[in-house]
Amino acid sequence: SETTWCLGSQHWARYPHTAGYTAEYGILLDMVGSRDAVFYREQTSDRYAAAYVDRVWSAARDLGFGRYFVNAPGGNLVDDHVYVIRGLRIPCLDIVNYAPDRSTGFGTYWHTGGDTMDNIDRATLRAVGQTVLYVIKGS
Repeated sequence: SETTWCLGSQHWARYPHTAGYTAEYGILLDMVGSRDAVFYREQTSDRYAAAYVDRVWSAARDLGFGRYFVNAPGGNLVDDHVYVIRGLRIPCLDIVNYAPDRSTGFGTYWHTGGDTMDNIDRATLRAVGQTVLYVIKGS
């Protein structure tokens, strides 16, 4: 429900830090550091920010991180990016560790007491971080 999640992005979309704020695009990083993470093309992202999704997934492939960034449809998630798209009309993509073939779509530790720093993997963070930097720097 819109009263229980994504509250910060909903508030920011209604009351941006600067009146009339806009951006070319946005990137939401959600659960991007876990071991064996995979990032499918989230469907809302593809609908509203396809050119930027293409740019990120192509960059990941070019940088050798294609095993993380799967160039196939993923879930259709209601996440923070939806409110940025709706409220600010800024194309926004969600890089999220969600695999359609998992029972919840997310890792087994998701929303459990096992969701700890032990799940963080340097190689995954490196793949995501280097890909995003490559894209935003335009190189």
